[in-house]
Amino acid sequence: MAKEKDDNYWRERLTPEEFHVCREGGTERPFTGEYWDTFEDGKYLCRCCGKRLFNAESKFDAGCGWPSFDAEAEQGAVAERVDNSLGMQRTEIVCANCGCHLGHVFPDGPTETGLRYCVNSLSVKLDPDEKAE
Repeated sequence: MAKEKDDNYWRERLTPEEFHVCREGGTERPFTGEYWDTFEDGKYLCRCCGKRLFNAESKFDAGCGWPSFDAEAEQGAVAERVDNSLGMQRTEIVCANCGCHLGHVFPDGPTETGLRYCVNSLSVKLDPDEKAE
């Protein structure tokens, strides 16, 4: 993971909402994020560091109100952490490069991977000009 930046660094670069989700592990409300129902071509990049995390080809409608993907763009783009908050055990996903909180991954995806990466729109940026390689 890239060298950790302090909160002041991120507060200068992110909106208050982005900071809450990306750096404090917050969650945006379902069906409110910019990308929950977007299906354009391109790459989804980390909002904080710009690393490619997901390709549009792996995005699907999970009906949950958050952007959902069945695979990361390349192995190791996303790191996992145990999340025991809210009385549940879940798997948190973060950008492997900068530690930006992305959301959670669940083993209930409808494709052959069996995974559903459930991601906050505030944690990513769609680059529609770049097709996945």
